[in-house]
Amino acid sequence: MKHRSIRHSAALTTALAVTAACSPLLWRRRCLTWGATRGEALGGMPGDQFLPSAPVVSTRVITIDAPPKAIWPWLVQMGAGRGGAYSYDWIENLFGLNTHSTNEILPEFQDLAVGDVQRLGRKGPRMRVAILDPGHALVLRSEDGAWVWQFELFPLDDGTRLISRNRIITPHPSLRSKAFSAYAVEPGSLIMERKMLFGIKQRAEALYREVPAEPLRAKESAEDCELRS
Repeated sequence: MKHRSIRHSAALTTALAVTAACSPLLWRRRCLTWGATRGEALGGMPGDQFLPSAPVVSTRVITIDAPPKAIWPWLVQMGAGRGGAYSYDWIENLFGLNTHSTNEILPEFQDLAVGDVQRLGRKGPRMRVAILDPGHALVLRSEDGAWVWQFELFPLDDGTRLISRNRIITPHPSLRSKAFSAYAVEPGSLIMERKMLFGIKQRAEALYREVPAEPLRAKESAEDCELRS
């Protein structure tokens, strides 16, 4: 009986070890492609050419009930010391990123240009604007060439698909660093990026619901003036 219990314990321990070892394989694809269709996950995007053989590629997508022009201002003002990341600011600031997400479109940060540089914290990477296609695509590339962050707006009949892709390469990765990436960095990036995508969605949709009503009210006021005259 005692031997049987030992065998069962050993079998359970082995099963748990195998599950722990295999779990990244089971959920990693879903983690890296949250919200994306197969076509979006495998399809090309502006900026792919900068790191075509990156070992880590995430493509995460959300549908926003607003046109690209209503989403674009929120993208171009993103960044530490700018409009923020629309994610968990308190987590961002634990790493000294000085992130404060705004709920407004900030005119002073709308004139983004190719070559502009943003720094992620005091010791973080410097991200340079590599591609800027207003209303369609924004690509940031780290100056060390190890990270490319791509955004693309794909219009639908009644909204927009916002695609966010990260391409990352780690020079001379060890088994320990690969395990840390699979178990901690990638799930953590999903938590932060999912919050960011929903943050952009909520802000863009809220403002878009307000803006279309303004021209209508102006038109109605003009018609009232004509009737009174």
